[in-house]
Amino acid sequence: MVDAPVPFEVYGDGSTFLHGTKAALAVGDVLQPGFESNFRPGAPLRHVYVTQTLDAATWGAELAVGEGRGRIYVVEPLGELEDDPNVTDKRFPGNPTRSYRTLSGVRVVGELTGWAGHSAEQVRTMRDGLAALEARGEAVIED
Repeated sequence: MVDAPVPFEVYGDGSTFLHGTKAALAVGDVLQPGFESNFRPGAPLRHVYVTQTLDAATWGAELAVGEGRGRIYVVEPLGELEDDPNVTDKRFPGNPTRSYRTLSGVRVVGELTGWAGHSAEQVRTMRDGLAALEARGEAVIED
């Protein structure tokens, strides 16, 4: 059995970038800004988001809208990265989630398989929390 992801634990040697989604992608595909958000249908984003922690990528794969299973891709940024302001310093000072975004897109270089997700209770709690933010009008992605 593969262990559940550990919050803030950097994946691999710290040079790998991950992207969690439900989209079926192939090696060589490029994720570009300007497409619909993984989390809010009908909301195109100016950035593509990546992380260096398996935990954050797992949340991306589990919470993404759409059908099918969650997937985690190893990606190569095609331009400069900046800290993701949606989590950095606002929620997690110092960016321990190692979450970033880019205006330049990222290329898929591989897919992680055999990763363990969060428990059904954790996912339900996270979805409930996100729904509560939405109900209060606080589910804002600073893009």
